[in-house]
Amino acid sequence: MMRIIVDADGCPVVSEVIESGQKLSLPVLLICDTAHVMEREGAETLTVLKGADAVDFVLVNQMNKGDVVVTQDYGLAAMVLARGGYVMDQNGHEYTNDNILGMLERRHVAKKIRQAGGRMKGPKKRSKEANAHFQQNFEHLLLRLQNEEYI
Repeated sequence: MMRIIVDADGCPVVSEVIESGQKLSLPVLLICDTAHVMEREGAETLTVLKGADAVDFVLVNQMNKGDVVVTQDYGLAAMVLARGGYVMDQNGHEYTNDNILGMLERRHVAKKIRQAGGRMKGPKKRSKEANAHFQQNFEHLLLRLQNEEYI
């Protein structure tokens, strides 16, 4: 059975993910580190020790082929795709094998600019509309995957 796994450290759409999971009878696993401990009704929580990429490595080891992961981390998204999972970011954008390399390249270029003293524009303030947009796209992805399972 497909599961939903959330890189829950700082994820702004945890409530929407849980609601969507309940609507479609899919289990939800939240993975966070000790700096972001959370318990939410309707989801199981796995808390890991704080450390660089600790949540990422636990998440990749917990996931199975066909699971759906919510993360904004491009590196984690690439690992999930390599293991046969599906990935969406908090803005409702699906990471795929067709777009992940370009995203990783843009991240690399941005890091070089920051290391050279340059500044990058940060994200806009989160809105209710952004959360609704995420949830609509997320449920569309889940339904598409459920339908593919039964074809």
